[in-house]
Amino acid sequence: MKLVIVTAVEQFEMVILKLFKKADIENFSSSEIDGHKNSSSLLMASNWFPAEKGGNESSMFFSFTDEERIDALFEAIKEFNKNLETNNPL
Repeated sequence: MKLVIVTAVEQFEMVILKLFKKADIENFSSSEIDGHKNSSSLLMASNWFPAEKGGNESSMFFSFTDEERIDALFEAIKEFNKNLETNNPL
């Protein structure tokens, strides 16, 4: 058994659920989290409210499962990320 953790922006929550099912990972947990990226100083300077804390609504999924299932999940995630049109890979 190994631990697998997958994070994604909230819009991809249903995708993650489908990928877990495809990899035959039936038992898992999830949690809502805030995702953050370090910004360049130029972006911070152009922010109207620089002291305001902000983040992207994200989800985290995790499971203790067999290595074979994790390998299948990683392959499905790689395939999904290849066709991704945003800058928010899984």
